[in-house]
Amino acid sequence: MRRSVSLTLVVGLALSAAAAPPAAETNPVAAPDRVLIVGATRGTGLETARLLLDKNIPVVAFARPTSDLSGLQSLGVDIITGDAMVGTDLERAIEQGPWRAVVTTLGCYKCENPPDYEGNRNLFDAMQGSSTRRVVLISTVGANESRAATMWWVEWILSDVIEMKERAEDHLLASGLDHTIVRPGGLTDAAPTGDGILTEDPTRMGMISRPDLAGLIVQIVADDSTVGKTYTAIDKNKHWLWDLYGD
Repeated sequence: MRRSVSLTLVVGLALSAAAAPPAAETNPVAAPDRVLIVGATRGTGLETARLLLDKNIPVVAFARPTSDLSGLQSLGVDIITGDAMVGTDLERAIEQGPWRAVVTTLGCYKCENPPDYEGNRNLFDAMQGSSTRRVVLISTVGANESRAATMWWVEWILSDVIEMKERAEDHLLASGLDHTIVRPGGLTDAAPTGDGILTEDPTRMGMISRPDLAGLIVQIVADDSTVGKTYTAIDKNKHWLWDLYGD
């Protein structure tokens, strides 16, 4: 049985989108500078879509037809409907490229069948047979060599999720794709501070708001020097204990 806990301090995770009536799929126009976001209906993914559009970078979202697509629709984002747990759905999405980059924020703490590993694995496998090589994976602090940065009780609570994130990271590293892995610290829904930073030090830990994390993702998409890198994403002024409930 999955352990239950307040999600105020859930590390680097996005909850599944609320159910909504099925929506019609839009027909995105092919352009080489488009970014595909997998997991964009809410939270970090939706904010990333907004920030990319603010920079005049075309965005297409891959989302389940039963998800609440209203946020994406209000931004005018083209949508490819499908299920990340179905490999052929992702193959179809990737085939609608070329894509400048693919960003995946897939994760679901409460789902019976979380997509954290399987959905991301399907995505990376679909990309291997395509011309699109650039992918940004949003993982979590606690995965692989960053495990020492987490507190014991966080690791205990999120052990299943951390394991899935690790497997997704490992599959991506083995894929040969042009990857960047981002491990956010504790995520909040606070307003952006502009103090989000990326560090290659896997022992760092802290908090970061989803809007600030999205801003860092946009920077990564635009910066080819981040290819092959694994980062921890935190707010330089927000720390674990005294800022946990401060926003």
